[in-house]
Formats: sequence, structure tokens, C-alpha cells
Amino acid sequence: MSPDAVELIRAVAHGRSGVVLDSAKTYLIESRLAPVVRREGFQSIEELVAAMRAGREERLLWAVTEALTTSETAFFRDRGPFQQFREEILPALALARDGQPIRVWSAACSTGQEPYSLAMIVDDERSKFPAAKVELFGSDLSERCLEKAQSGLYTQFEIQRGLPIRLLVRHFEKAEEMWLLSPRIRQMVRWRRINLLADLRPLGQFDVIFCRNVTAGFDAATRHRVLEQLARALPPDGYLVLGVDETVGEATQALVPVPGRRGLYGVNPEFRAAVAA
Repeated sequence: MSPDAVELIRAVAHGRSGVVLDSAKTYLIESRLAPVVRREGFQSIEELVAAMRAGREERLLWAVTEALTTSETAFFRDRGPFQQFREEILPALALARDGQPIRVWSAACSTGQEPYSLAMIVDDERSKFPAAKVELFGSDLSERCLEKAQSGLYTQFEIQRGLPIRLLVRHFEKAEEMWLLSPRIRQMVRWRRINLLADLRPLGQFDVIFCRNVTAGFDAATRHRVLEQLARALPPDGYLVLGVDETVGEATQALVPVPGRRGLYGVNPEFRAAVAA
């Protein structure tokens, strides 16, 4: 690809998603866009870029953006956050909410493995907290990812990545060469296409927000804005779950780390007071 083509693609992805692509990693850009080239009937990436320049068709620009921002995911990825959710966060919120809904949002969830992992935990723990009402939400920028998530169909490779065998036996059945998640678990999650750059206030508040390995790809200004929006969406005792190696750092003062818990953040009381004033 020419430097001009790379810059156009980077500008399109950044403007619509906030993600900053490394201009040196043209091989990654090309590999991500290859399926779009085939699907849209172009002969090459150069033809795709020419069409982007000529028509500026929103559907095509979003197809490119979605291809470049689709993130890696797996069932129970990194395990630690899911263990914390099972052993600490869910019990604490079940006690604190006393039968009121516990709202859990998996933001930028890609093809759904994360919210379904949370749904399986909630299903496992249901007998311990019979009065708890857990509402699970999954969102992503990519319509194609959300379609796959809602189908509940996963390949053998996707199933093997992190899913314990007992949960495979309990919740999945073979569907030709794929594995189909049970309707009961699928129906526990509500789905919506959400761009984290948009105004998130209409979504209301969530007791737990999983937004892992997402904001690190933003530029500083976008990261600040998104993290503060997520902080506003949390109640005083809510939790934001970032990637295990992610820190807020200097991006915002709205969030404070939970001591001894990698990637886990709560709302800074001073920020909460300032927002309420």
C-alpha cells in the first residue's frame, strides 16, 4: 500500500472508532482488510481504497473500520477478572442490591465470548444468590461481530480457547462442524451496537463494566473522554474492569485502582462529588 492509502485508512478508522493504527504495520492492515476486499467484490486493497476516496460511502467506510477494530477474544480470557467477578464482585453486589437489578455491561465484546462467560458464571452461582437479578448486556461497534455473538455458534478452535470442558458439556451441543450455545444462556444477554465515542449517558448506569484491552488503543484525548464516560456510568460502589495489564495512569482522575486487583477500578469519590454538584 502507498503511504497515502495507509493514511486514509488510519484516518477513517480513527475518526469512527478512536483507534490509532500503527502506520508501520501495513501487513496487519492488509490482513484485516483482505476479507473486506473479497466480500465487497474488489480485486485488491488498492481498488478498495480508490472506492473509499471516490464514493465516501458510509457503509463501506464502516466495513473498513469494523475490520480494523475487531479485537481478539476468548472464553474466560485471562481468568483473573472472571474469578474476581465470581468470588468478590457478584457476592458483594448481590448483598448490596438486595434484590434490585445488578446491571453488567461487556463493552466492545467482539463475538460475545466475554458476556457469555459472565452468563455462565451467573448461572453457576444462581443458587447462592436466589434473590439476585443480574442483567447482562453485550455491545460492540461491529454489526458482524454482534450477529455472530447472537447466533451462539462457535468453531472448535474458539471453543478450545479457555472454555472448561464441564461448561462445554453443560451448555453446548454439536451443530455439524460448530458448537451451539444453549438458548438459556444466549437469552441471558441483551445485545446492542454501541460506539464508545458516542454519548453514553442514555444507556444509564451499570454496576459492572468490562471494557478490557480497548482504551489502550485510543489516542490520549479519546482515552480520557471514554474513561470519564465509563466512570459516570458507574454507581459509587461500581466496578470498571480493564485488561489485566492495563492501567488508567494519567488518562483521568475519575477512576481509582482497587488495591491488589490488577485492572480493576472504582469511581474516585471526588469525581463523583464534582459530577453531582
